[in-house]
Amino acid sequence: MLNPAQEEVLAQLGASRDERPQFDAVIRHELRRTLEEGLEPHVEELAGDTMFVSKHLLGRVMGCERRFLAEDDEEFAWSVPLARGTIAHKAIELSIHWRREPEPLVLVDESISRLSEGIDGLADWLQTCSEVERAELRADANDRVVKFLECWPPLKSQWRPVTESRLRLEIHDTFVLSGKVDLALGQAEGDRAGKVLIDLKTGGFAPQHLDDLRFYALVETIRLGTPPRRLATYYLDQGRFLPEDVTEALLFSTAARTVDGIAKILDVRRRDREPNTAPGPACRWCVALTGCDVGERYLSDGEEAAGGDGW
Repeated sequence: MLNPAQEEVLAQLGASRDERPQFDAVIRHELRRTLEEGLEPHVEELAGDTMFVSKHLLGRVMGCERRFLAEDDEEFAWSVPLARGTIAHKAIELSIHWRREPEPLVLVDESISRLSEGIDGLADWLQTCSEVERAELRADANDRVVKFLECWPPLKSQWRPVTESRLRLEIHDTFVLSGKVDLALGQAEGDRAGKVLIDLKTGGFAPQHLDDLRFYALVETIRLGTPPRRLATYYLDQGRFLPEDVTEALLFSTAARTVDGIAKILDVRRRDREPNTAPGPACRWCVALTGCDVGERYLSDGEEAAGGDGW
């Protein structure tokens, strides 16, 4: 028997055949042309280099340019907050194919073990992190997996569930748009949409969450020719969806945003001007906060409005 949260998942993701929209097969070619024409003026600037573009990169540059440049300059290093999502997603992937009753902490431990065997930076960090870091990682990842299993019904094989599905699109052999979808369900039937792309989140809503899935929908449409039927951000802490149906207008708007975002990345990285500063809640953990008068003032004003020390 399913609980109410699991019933809601089925209600949000299910649709009869008549409810699934059809798209003209030419849409993939028109979207690619939009990207090619928009990005052509920037090919020469890269002088043969390859530019990798992800949802995170676009989201960062559309926010605070000062923070964007500071993070560009900072050397990447794995940590518990960065690793817990990867571990949790791997555990959720295992749960879909687990032949026994899925036990969240067992799945987490198996995920840590598997990913420790790799040859990448995460494997190195998992092999050398402290016992305190490992314990914190297990606890955080376990929390996410428990919430997923509590709120989601068992995923049936006929739904074609795929976790961490990689997407890649190359434009002008210069710009590589790529990413991994947390969870994909369903499939297209010819020109009739049927797939649902899902992003699993903790915490609360941010406008960027909508843009993340739209970016994936754009790449998926050009790859396959038939767009996804629906995009859905699922907030594990709240047990609720933020769904959005895919339309032609949404896809072309996303293509335009992608072109604008890439142009902005190149512009900001040239450092020909002072970067703009956009204060917000992210100022609390911004690497460029020290010495940023705008960010420090924003946090100070917010704490005063809250009535004290910000707890």
